[in-house]
Amino acid sequence: MLVDSHCHLDKLDYEKQHQDVADVLSKAQERGIDYFLSVGVTLSSFPAMMEMIKPFPNVFASCGVHPLDIEQGFDFSKLKELASDERVVAIGETGLDYHYQPELAEQQQDIFRHHVRLAVELNKPLIIHTRMAREDTLRILREEGAEKVGGVLHCFTESLEMAEAAIELGFYISISGIVTFNKAEELKEVVRRLPLERLLVETDSPYLAPVPHRGKQNQPAYTREVAAYIASLKGTTIEKVAEATTNNFFTLFGGAKR
Repeated sequence: MLVDSHCHLDKLDYEKQHQDVADVLSKAQERGIDYFLSVGVTLSSFPAMMEMIKPFPNVFASCGVHPLDIEQGFDFSKLKELASDERVVAIGETGLDYHYQPELAEQQQDIFRHHVRLAVELNKPLIIHTRMAREDTLRILREEGAEKVGGVLHCFTESLEMAEAAIELGFYISISGIVTFNKAEELKEVVRRLPLERLLVETDSPYLAPVPHRGKQNQPAYTREVAAYIASLKGTTIEKVAEATTNNFFTLFGGAKR
């Protein structure tokens, strides 16, 4: 059994693929992916995402505003209202991205702090996006007491040192299809060095499809390719990766029930 710990089910192009969400989930389950975390990135799109996943008890939700979507609007009281839903097991996707919008760094930091404070208030773990903002991400997590709830650095592409610092704060490291890319040598070494007990697997669907599907729309079913690649890097079996990462998921996201 595997868990796709980070996908955007409301962002898939179902019409292009001649699919619906039930078909996508069914195809994933045929490959041993039994649970999914559908991640919100804006407050305006969150209600529709929740309606989409409502019929599927094996799909959990997170609520947050992605750092690259903050210009679409941020309302802390609305975030709190939406995130208080019992189906929501995490706060995020939130964090910092200085690669695409360095000019909004100050605004990103302020909104990031609000997410961390809400996570602590609601006792729900965090889902963190971080790019070219290592020091500020870790600093804000420490200053706002994120260790009280923990979380995950999703779609990890940063250094081993950052991963280890996050783990010290009680965070997990989530590996996406990027690890299968030819040029991802630093990430491959990070995966080799980190203990399985701190790893999660994800697709970040519909983005970043792993080899051999690169260039296509990503699917939760491709979680298996990510897990298999991690197994090869660590010299173990996909079964052991699946067992460890699934246990890690349910340990971190206490609101998600098997």
